[in-house]
Amino acid sequence: MGFRVVTIKSRCKLEFSLNYLVCRNETETKILLDEISTLIIASTEISITTALISALMSRNINVIFCDHTYTPQSQLIPIFGTTDSYKKIKAQVNWNEITKNGIWKKIVQRKILNQARNLKNINEQSYAMLLEYANNVESGDKTNREGHAAKVYFNSLFGTNFSRNQENDINKFLDYGYSIILSAISRDIKSFGYLTELGIHHIGENNPVNLACDFMEPLRPLIDLLVIRKIVNNDNFKKTFIEILNRKVIYLNSEMYLENAIHQYVKNLLMQLRNNTLDIYFIEYEL
Repeated sequence: MGFRVVTIKSRCKLEFSLNYLVCRNETETKILLDEISTLIIASTEISITTALISALMSRNINVIFCDHTYTPQSQLIPIFGTTDSYKKIKAQVNWNEITKNGIWKKIVQRKILNQARNLKNINEQSYAMLLEYANNVESGDKTNREGHAAKVYFNSLFGTNFSRNQENDINKFLDYGYSIILSAISRDIKSFGYLTELGIHHIGENNPVNLACDFMEPLRPLIDLLVIRKIVNNDNFKKTFIEILNRKVIYLNSEMYLENAIHQYVKNLLMQLRNNTLDIYFIEYEL
């Protein structure tokens, strides 16, 4: 697996040559494909050859295309993840319901706990309420503690008039960051030979990444935290989120890049679903 997140921002032509991504404009730049984990094409003025696309897919390199506003719009991932995809997908269809509900409980608990951490120095009352919600999550979150926590959480962060359904800069920032994380998780699910369409909780008929949406929930508060800091410090949010996969985090007591941690996290979750166990290890990050 590669270790570099490569972002192309200006007009150029991207080609493939001798195991290299070649970027041609006024000059020529070469990047070894084996070093790349994610390629972000952040401009609509970039052209790319089908030979390069094929080479990227054969190496399971995540490719994200942005629209004219530099917002992630689509993703390329290979159709086939592993040689035993049929066997894994057949098992995925029959994943144990008790295990799925148990895993979803733990995912929701960690998401709410991460949300609470974001509120600790902002609103002590809401912080305490979220801790209580996390402690009261049941199997499958059948009492919807996630939804109750979300209302308290976003109102405390962005004000009582804020809604995730609004069209505003805050939601634009959130959606931008979420999409980067979602693309990395989707790529890894496919690389292990499973379907992103079949979730353990998300079941949207028009959602091609239901399982990735399930897995990413505990990482949403990380994006929320960066949005808060962007608003306070007036940072360049696109630069922040394009580079987020290179952010250092902790996984299994080891420091690593977020993209590598996501790979290990997805692997761990899929193993729990396969083995009907609940030994989940979550990604940790500094506030």
